[in-house]
Amino acid sequence: MSDMADETPTSTFAPGGRHRHRRTRQPSTAVRRAVVLAMAVPVASAALAGTSAFAADKDTTATAAEGATTAVQGDGVGTDDARLVANLDARVLDQRLGADVSGVVLDADSEDEIWARNATTAMMPASNAKLATATAALTVLGPDHRFTTKVVYGHGTLTLVGGGDRTLTSDDLAELAKTAVAGLEAAGLSSVKVAVDDSLFAEPSLADGWNEGYYPTEVAPVRSLVVDGRSVEDTSLDAGKVFAEQLATAGVAVDGDVIRATAHRRDVPVARHKSAPLSDVVRTMLKTSDNNIAETLLRVTAVEAGRPATFEGGTEVVRHVLSDRYGVSLENFEMYDGSGLSRADRIPAVTLAQILELLTEPRHAHTLGSVLEGLPVAGEAGATLGPEWGRFDDPNSECAVGKVRAKTGTLTGAVALSGLTRTEDGEWRVFSFIENGSTAAPNDIKNAMDGLAATVNGCWA
Repeated sequence: MSDMADETPTSTFAPGGRHRHRRTRQPSTAVRRAVVLAMAVPVASAALAGTSAFAADKDTTATAAEGATTAVQGDGVGTDDARLVANLDARVLDQRLGADVSGVVLDADSEDEIWARNATTAMMPASNAKLATATAALTVLGPDHRFTTKVVYGHGTLTLVGGGDRTLTSDDLAELAKTAVAGLEAAGLSSVKVAVDDSLFAEPSLADGWNEGYYPTEVAPVRSLVVDGRSVEDTSLDAGKVFAEQLATAGVAVDGDVIRATAHRRDVPVARHKSAPLSDVVRTMLKTSDNNIAETLLRVTAVEAGRPATFEGGTEVVRHVLSDRYGVSLENFEMYDGSGLSRADRIPAVTLAQILELLTEPRHAHTLGSVLEGLPVAGEAGATLGPEWGRFDDPNSECAVGKVRAKTGTLTGAVALSGLTRTEDGEWRVFSFIENGSTAAPNDIKNAMDGLAATVNGCWA
């Protein structure tokens, strides 16, 4: 994943949730955090649609913080935690990480903040932003939600209607075409026009912090219709052409070029395809850090919440869900896209840790379980912490292979690693580490990050 040009941030949603304060074993005015107060009543889509819930009453701006560290001290401190703190204090100063580094480690079981450094500082999170996107999508849509692609017929035209399924394949379109052809033949029709309807989403646009160089290599223009995850400028027309070719192969003549049109409500339903559950889609997105899936989920979440299917509408819902549904702190939080490609995004380490801490609470297991399952595992081939990416293969971090689950994030000038691990006693440790601006080689930065995660696990003691 590479970065492009910076753009100026705009005003953002201000946190409105309630919070209770986490115990810190050494109180510090430099670093404070609010912990989760998760309401037991699930969020209904209608509740998210109210405009009052999204009223922004102030701007949040990125702030620079001193390199203060709050850590475990005092009576009752375990030897392992004391060693962890001492090691992190030393290892966070690794020159490979640069001077602008933040982090936090939470004990999810005791509700203690074990260690923190600049934890509330606004940082560019890169793909760690996908944690916020996934949490909002699962909460608003539900883990069992399936994306529907339809074919309807009217006035001599078959219209392929996109429903935001980023996992739609050529084989899926072939099944839709087969069903459509059977219907046409039964009606005595041997030719048809083909159109695509991708009106579910607003016109593709660039998020703040993006530029046109992102299209289509880093991310395709966000449309509600795509086949085989192809990165092309117009994924909808591309899918329509594939569908038209399959119709022709099945013996139905296609009259003219594929066009873009809006299906009429009186059009006759012909065929439909449903995707795998959202929980499966989220797992795939996180394992591979798929930018296109993330941006599509942001739009569909906005639609379900009754907001415009835009970057602004989607991130508005994300803020509302994190703050009002789960009580996650949005101090110094700025989000302009769903993937973390935006160089205007700012998410403090403590916010990312609070999102991950939700995964340790049994009451959220049904809704958010696929986030935990989707986090890459240290040393897992085929995911972003796999050996093919050179992760956790350093002598200091290889001890954590199979023991750490974490989301990666990489842009030029920003590397993040946020995740969870368990102690030998089975206690959850939640962590988030972010560096911005290091001039070290990317692999060197990642090795240093992996070492911090191994330290949290306790295997690099």
